[in-house]
Amino acid sequence: MPSLIVPGVAEDTSQMVVATAFVAAIMVFIEYNGSSTSILEFRFAPPYNRLKFGFIAATVLFLSLTARSPIEAAPISDLAAGLGRVIGNALDFPYSPVRSMTNLMPVGADAKSIDAVRSAAGVSYAAAMMMALTFVSMVLFFGWPVRNGAFNVCLNLPLFDPTGGGDVVDRLQRDAGLNVSLGFVLPFLIPVGLVLITNFAEKVGYLLPLNLIWITCAWAFLPASLIMRGVAMYRIAGLISQKRQRAYAKAEAEPELQIA
Repeated sequence: MPSLIVPGVAEDTSQMVVATAFVAAIMVFIEYNGSSTSILEFRFAPPYNRLKFGFIAATVLFLSLTARSPIEAAPISDLAAGLGRVIGNALDFPYSPVRSMTNLMPVGADAKSIDAVRSAAGVSYAAAMMMALTFVSMVLFFGWPVRNGAFNVCLNLPLFDPTGGGDVVDRLQRDAGLNVSLGFVLPFLIPVGLVLITNFAEKVGYLLPLNLIWITCAWAFLPASLIMRGVAMYRIAGLISQKRQRAYAKAEAEPELQIA
């Protein structure tokens, strides 16, 4: 999408992006039309994956319009750039994740470049947090995932082995805690790791529009996706625990009924 919206992108780059998108579309089609899942989690528990796709696509579109504004001015791109600037400034405070991303800029970087990074990081982080909060709201207030029917752990968590040892509920809760913890700290740790790469901004072309869009989206949405996964695992662990309690209560009640 960015290579089609942002002017000045090389034709070879656009063709490569289209080919990659086509391959990805085929993989998703095969995954969703197969009888069982392979690596895609929560395939049968909508709208988990739809939320991620929708928010990421909307963010990439927004950042593409923002990157287009300085090159080809248009009302919609100028509006996106202005809104992105407001969001970036609001989230750029000391020790914030957005400030960590702006610190990747080399010493002596011009104000325009810093403003572009601040806007992209602010929009990406705000959208990622909105995605995570939307999913948490669906779990708390709309009964995800049982609202859509029975939940099958094996189909929705293909990479989780229930027979891997230990109690399933304990393992799910442990993995959930790890995912949520990583989701909160990664927005701070990723920039720290990138700072250790000498001249990171110059080496990867950090300020190139396409690179800036994809780097900031990955930085924001990977941790948010881990938070969603952790919350989902907590929810599944709770459902399994509740089912066990009902089974125990039923087993205890059956002898009493037989005696009566």
